[in-house]
Amino acid sequence: MNLDTESLRTFLAVLDLGGPSRAAVHLGLSQSAVSWKIKRLEDKVGRPLLVRTGHSLRPTRDGALVMEEARRIVEAHDELVDRLSRSDLTGRVRLGATEEVSSVCVSAVLAGFNRRHPEAWVEFFVDRNLDLEDMMRRGALDIAVLQLGEQVPKGDVVLVRDELVWVCSPDAPYATGDVPLITFGPRGFYGPIARASLDAAGIDYWTAFSGPSSAGVLAAVEAGLGVALLSRRAVGGNVIEWPRSSRLPALAQGNTVARVAPGQPSEVASELLGDLVSELAAALEAEAVSWPAQR
Repeated sequence: MNLDTESLRTFLAVLDLGGPSRAAVHLGLSQSAVSWKIKRLEDKVGRPLLVRTGHSLRPTRDGALVMEEARRIVEAHDELVDRLSRSDLTGRVRLGATEEVSSVCVSAVLAGFNRRHPEAWVEFFVDRNLDLEDMMRRGALDIAVLQLGEQVPKGDVVLVRDELVWVCSPDAPYATGDVPLITFGPRGFYGPIARASLDAAGIDYWTAFSGPSSAGVLAAVEAGLGVALLSRRAVGGNVIEWPRSSRLPALAQGNTVARVAPGQPSEVASELLGDLVSELAAALEAEAVSWPAQR
């Protein structure tokens, strides 16, 4: 029997945080990934480790034994990895990202980077797409994680290709008539694409909600205030694909990219870029972004 540390870590997070939803946010995983890891651990052990009582989960008798030993194993593993991977890298790097990817995935990448490079420091800025691009032009950022359309400028590193979809609440499908539109405001990424698509289809619309955060946008969608254009990663729970979107023109593919400031990047910026490319790309491909209002 071989019990991997990441499954044990997931098991502990579910118990410590009160369920798979909070564990998913903490670990930077989707809820389905958390459930799969728990099931795989139970399959290896050959017996159930968790039992649901009401709205909470508690360990079975075997689960309590696994929990006790798992904590010791995970702590020893993390301490060894930290000691082996610490470097002498020093310097400052300024990183910017949109909220959609920063709330979980980028933060998790930075936590690992800080552990491995305790003498380096990262200044992390979260803002809207166009504002981050402005900061890059002003020389206020070394690296930016941006959302772009189908055309990617030379030099940008594609982290993941995004499928864009129209979403709404199942309780408010807006099957006919003018469309109440939910957007991230005038400097958001999705708004111009959404308006161009509706214009091309000859569908009238009005702005029902405009806000800078993904939490606010998803809350508005879930409440049935209107429809929004988002990444497919947002679909789930009380957010569904807008049925009427089948009559709209096909949407161009989006891209989440890493952009480095002009000139030769510093050693610390190059190291952080490497972590973003390897770790953030994998998390986004696995749909591990947890939208704040949804999961």
